[in-house]
Amino acid sequence: MRLQGSTFLVTGGSSGLGAATAQHLAEKGAHVVIADIRPEGEALAQEIGGLFVTMDVTSEESVQQGIARALSTYGSLHGAINCAGIAIAEKVLGKNGPHPLDAFRKVLDVNVAGTFNVIRLAAQAMAENEPNQEGERGVIVNTASVAAFDGQIGQPAYSASKGAVAAMTLPIARELARYGIRVVTIAPGIFDTPMMAGLPEPARHSLAQQVPFPQRLGRPAEYGFLVQHIAENVMLNGETIRLDGALRMGPR
Repeated sequence: MRLQGSTFLVTGGSSGLGAATAQHLAEKGAHVVIADIRPEGEALAQEIGGLFVTMDVTSEESVQQGIARALSTYGSLHGAINCAGIAIAEKVLGKNGPHPLDAFRKVLDVNVAGTFNVIRLAAQAMAENEPNQEGERGVIVNTASVAAFDGQIGQPAYSASKGAVAAMTLPIARELARYGIRVVTIAPGIFDTPMMAGLPEPARHSLAQQVPFPQRLGRPAEYGFLVQHIAENVMLNGETIRLDGALRMGPR
């Protein structure tokens, strides 16, 4: 898929991986729709010449409205990048008792149901596109995590949610193949996002030292580079790609 002139929806686009991806796609000539529940993305959308839509990925109506605005503004939708997500740290049996069930459900609601909600509604819009010379109508990129495979103590909800995102990648890619819509998931390792920025410098340094090479935190722009490659390489489909510097997380 050519990025120039194509329209991409980036959920969670106000900060972190989503913001870096939105900036990168815009630099390559794409029309970018930043979708986020937080209004900070509006300033970024103006900066990159894109569109900001308020979106709660767990709401069918909210996602439908966001996609409708993208279509009315740019005419079509060619890509959806799912970066919206939340993380909590709770043990199954913690100091205050068992893991709160509502907290577990909320993580799955945002990370799994929210991702699927965007996939299904974005795919509906993409299926209406005219296919390019490869027969392609769209591309969807999801965000899992190395926690899907190397979950640590305190990550049962987060690991379960990201494992689900990875697991549904192939069946959805197989189904949407008939429409020429590809589905790929990225599983990032430890990245220098706002979540990490709140940690003390010794903790950040310790995390960076766990990465075999390069021995540092990942840069959000590197996630954006991979999104670009996935969009442009039509043979990438149905796969979950680790982006982690060969990191394998320990138990804690």
